[in-house]
Amino acid sequence: MIPVQGVDGQKIAVLGLGRSGLATAAALRAGGAEPLCWDDSPEGRDRAQQAGFSCWDLTRAGAFDDVSLLVVSPGIAHLYPQPNKVITAAMLAGVPVDNDIGLFFRSWSSAGWDDFDTMPRVICVTGSNGKSTTTALIHHILQSVGRPSQMAGNIGRGVLDIDPPEDGEVLVLELSSYQTDLARALTPDVAVFTNLSPDHLDRHGGMGGYFAAKRRLFAEGGPDRAIIGVDEPEGIYLANQISVGPLDDRLIRISAARKLGDWGWSVFARKGFLAEWRKGRQVASVDLRNISGLPGVHNHQNACAAFAACRAVGIAPRQIEAAFHSFAGLPHRSQTVADIGGVRWVNDSKATNVDAAAKALDAFKSIRWIAGGLGKDGGVSALKSHIGQVVKAYFIGHSARDFALDLPGLEHEICETMEAAVAACARDAQSGDTVVLAPAAASFDQYASFEKRGDHFAQLVATATASPANT
Repeated sequence: MIPVQGVDGQKIAVLGLGRSGLATAAALRAGGAEPLCWDDSPEGRDRAQQAGFSCWDLTRAGAFDDVSLLVVSPGIAHLYPQPNKVITAAMLAGVPVDNDIGLFFRSWSSAGWDDFDTMPRVICVTGSNGKSTTTALIHHILQSVGRPSQMAGNIGRGVLDIDPPEDGEVLVLELSSYQTDLARALTPDVAVFTNLSPDHLDRHGGMGGYFAAKRRLFAEGGPDRAIIGVDEPEGIYLANQISVGPLDDRLIRISAARKLGDWGWSVFARKGFLAEWRKGRQVASVDLRNISGLPGVHNHQNACAAFAACRAVGIAPRQIEAAFHSFAGLPHRSQTVADIGGVRWVNDSKATNVDAAAKALDAFKSIRWIAGGLGKDGGVSALKSHIGQVVKAYFIGHSARDFALDLPGLEHEICETMEAAVAACARDAQSGDTVVLAPAAASFDQYASFEKRGDHFAQLVATATASPANT
């Protein structure tokens, strides 16, 4: 645990009592504060009381009298699509609002570091797609070379629940826009921006607000080294704001779309090869084509980001390359769950938006595509240019028929359920085909989370491929 610093003797309200909220309450108590916990659900309040915390009704008049700070869990919308009443009450009472990320950054260092030979460092990864894989890949590389490392944030443990760092440790944090938006302190040593595509727009009041939340990690944080994906206009804009000139090597530009040779420092992937360039000359190259845990161009972008982050903390190219080969990938992200009879089954349940689904469809050939769920604003018509390798689509969930209408001319079957879709794919698939679950939609019409959806897919595939016809 990281005890929160500078809160001794203070009453601090905690809104939202999920994993991060309870970890925050514990870290506040360890720092000498009195956490006053509240959750709209009775189940959340019960969890807090069972953990020994006091519940304090933050909806009543005068709830913020004598309260020094309100800490909000990332999942709670504060401004859009409409202002949260509790958070608004705190602001009207002059009470500062923060989240666990802000508390972490103000409490990360300690007096014990005076005896360290090498100061601990923090690498933060944000973006729309690929940030979980990039975070996990960086952590994997660090562990492979024997560097002490922990992984936390939007993946793994809550930031305040981690162990105090060792000498020379590197903490790798995945940060969502929900987490960067409210944090009052953001001071990473290395910050990574993977890419940007429309997502969570209701939460941020549109694309501009979404980008602004991501940008705070760089504008507010002032990292020693910034790694920016420049394959979208927002990344180009952000890189320009950070850099003082083309040879400024505090910025590492990354791309999976084009060569980036004329900068102070860049890492890019083309035709399956990763290249590192510094001041006009190539200094390293990695063949990504046969790395099974990083299939497709989108994963090559993740590889570029992880390579750059690890180079920024002093890891040699050949060490990074070796670690790439032992990376198994993450569940629900281009995860091969079966390869039987010449048919590969891929679980990319995390592809909850059009951009992520496009990357999955671009990564494979002869695709039988399972898609659908709770569709997002704008539909999936933008995928028309990415379905050239789709042999047939199998649509499920609430938006199954809408998807079919958005993609006229694509051979498809309305399956509605995952069971029916997997059974249909098992019936139709031939050697050389890849069955890809890339929903391009949220899971909440049929599943509690994308993880539950992906797990169900994997279970059904295991059953289908274990039948006598597939052995």
